[in-house]
Amino acid sequence: MVRLAAASLAGTAIEFYDFFVYGTAAALVLGPLFFPTFSALAGTLAAFGTFGVGFLARPLGSVVFGHIGDRYGRRPVMFASLALTGLATVAVGCVPPYATIGVAAPALLLLLRFLQGLGLGGEWGGAVLLTAEHAPAHRRALWASFPQIGPSTGFLLANGVVLALSAGLTDAEFRDWGWRVPFWGAGLLALAGLLLRTSLAETPQFREMGEPARLPVLEVARGHWRLVLLTAGALAIGYAVFYTVSTWSLAYATERLGVDRTVMLVCIMAAVAVMGVLTPFAALLGDRYGRRPLCLAGCAATVVWMFPLVALLGTAEPLLMFAGFLGAMLAFILMFAVIAAYLPELYEPRVRCTGAAVGYNLGGVLGGALTPIVATALSRGDGTPWGVAGYLTGIGLLSLGCFALLPEPRPAAVGEPGPGAEPEAAPA
Repeated sequence: MVRLAAASLAGTAIEFYDFFVYGTAAALVLGPLFFPTFSALAGTLAAFGTFGVGFLARPLGSVVFGHIGDRYGRRPVMFASLALTGLATVAVGCVPPYATIGVAAPALLLLLRFLQGLGLGGEWGGAVLLTAEHAPAHRRALWASFPQIGPSTGFLLANGVVLALSAGLTDAEFRDWGWRVPFWGAGLLALAGLLLRTSLAETPQFREMGEPARLPVLEVARGHWRLVLLTAGALAIGYAVFYTVSTWSLAYATERLGVDRTVMLVCIMAAVAVMGVLTPFAALLGDRYGRRPLCLAGCAATVVWMFPLVALLGTAEPLLMFAGFLGAMLAFILMFAVIAAYLPELYEPRVRCTGAAVGYNLGGVLGGALTPIVATALSRGDGTPWGVAGYLTGIGLLSLGCFALLPEPRPAAVGEPGPGAEPEAAPA
């Protein structure tokens, strides 16, 4: 289990590094380089638009790679998704700016961002199921939480590289070529991840499954559609909060409040680091008290914290901003620490890779794709952007309702039909 957890964590960390380094670049430099004919605000909105394309591609990636995972095994998914995301990320670092190739530059950016999202949409399902289907029932949330530490690790790695480059280069050097270095580094990280995964074994649940689903996505649509929609709505607030802190706040504070870029990166990274360290401890609570109660508590906490978060950000004081970010990240991890165990337990083995991944990534579309764009638009005027807090609170209430309607699975159910299956679902 230690080897499986380490390989899953490393893979998700690398893939989320690829995904997050784009978000950081979008907040800092992509607007002027690839949309120079736009105003500063419109350029940021356009850069965040290309950021959102990655989220739109993730559900499609979960369908494509979920089909592979449900028919041919969880293991092949972990190789193919990592290779695709790594190659696309390296290519982003090679795209010439608008001044060199004109409109082809943002077009290539959109295409590569789409491929990044496609690969990441498959990664989560493969990595999570590899640990969840191997783990003992009484510690499944703990072991399945290790892939969930990957996003924190990837974020810290991506922003750490950007922070080092930002501190060591002039603004002109960073905008000219420095921002490309983190993208090129993704190639080496992806290669290391692929080597780490070569010795992994297929999960026992897949080997014992029997006849696989012919078209998993159709079985999910026919027998689990309500569960998928509830899952997507429930997870939307987690994505919205995370990308508000990690992406929108970075752009807002540096452009509108005049906070130094390095200060903002340190504040955000410190909050995410604490979240990553506490992830397995939150997962242990999920093993003891159940998945759904922890998710409800975390979701309720985000609803309560959104107005304080925006108020603390508006002070432009580093310690107060850090306190706001930390509160948001702690509420977020109460939900997402147990999601990697929760979702697989809701689906039967023959459609588990597709069902769990589609619900998870649709939540990313609802909560992550539009949040930086909407938040940027809502914060156009002077004064504290209370509209952003209201928007996030609304998403939180929606997610709270969805969590309330989801069932609480039995820990042993990972090898059985999920309790959320509709009556017409095919038996395990």
